[in-house]
Amino acid sequence: MNKIIVGVDGSDGGRRALRWAIREAADTGVSVEAVTAWHWAGVQDMTVPVTGPDEQRTLAERGQSRDIAAIRAELDDAVPVTRVLVRGVPAEVLADAARGARLLVLGSHGHGRLHHAVLGSVAEECVRLAACPVVIVPVPHAKPFATSGEAIATTG
Repeated sequence: MNKIIVGVDGSDGGRRALRWAIREAADTGVSVEAVTAWHWAGVQDMTVPVTGPDEQRTLAERGQSRDIAAIRAELDDAVPVTRVLVRGVPAEVLADAARGARLLVLGSHGHGRLHHAVLGSVAEECVRLAACPVVIVPVPHAKPFATSGEAIATTG
């Protein structure tokens, strides 16, 4: 119960989750374990050309290192962050890593209903599988704004 597990996947959501986890760890005096799950399905990713499992692992490791370094520099915090890279299905890897943890922290990607219906949600699966509390850091919503001379009216 002396660590927070956070899913880091190279996305904005993963970076928001890491930022939140480090701040929470600083407030509670625990460490952070940044877990990146990677897998090779035998096909090339549509966004990044990867030719095999070794290259997929290297890509995941570089992304994890980059995100941890960026968030730690931004927060200027000395909270210990352990890096873990595991080959496997993300929800299963994260739920397994969270056994005995204080929290499992994940970022919401903010995808629409179609994406969710087709691909499902790692966060939802982790909520079902995890043996510890799960924190899902939401996508920040843009605040409404008024143009010059306009007022925004809201009803409650």
